[in-house]
Amino acid sequence: MPHSISNPEGLHKPATYSHVATASGELVLIAGQYASDGNGRVVSADFAEQVRRSFANLRTALTSVGLGFEHVVQLRSHIVAHDAGKLAVLGGRIVEIWGDEPPTQTLSGVAALAYPDMLFEVDAIAVRP
Repeated sequence: MPHSISNPEGLHKPATYSHVATASGELVLIAGQYASDGNGRVVSADFAEQVRRSFANLRTALTSVGLGFEHVVQLRSHIVAHDAGKLAVLGGRIVEIWGDEPPTQTLSGVAALAYPDMLFEVDAIAVRP
């Protein structure tokens, strides 16, 4: 299966993974996006801001391959110290983006993520029309 790997302009250049993989020209896999700036630093300690920025970074990754949120078919979200309040923040953002037709989603409550100041991360699978 032919594929390509890329790191879009506007997202930091990771050392141990890539942001986007496209398989057979149709399936697009987006690595976990977190509230990072262009240098990979977490931009805020606020959970809601981390969710907002993570989805903004997801949009950047999708746009880099000519796609948008409407092409996402699956999300996987990871929340540090998951609770009902954090679920409400995430749910609100999902509704803002996808309305009443969100993609499939798996949510994992985790003890920690890759960096100590990360509270949220989301990865996605999209399909090119």
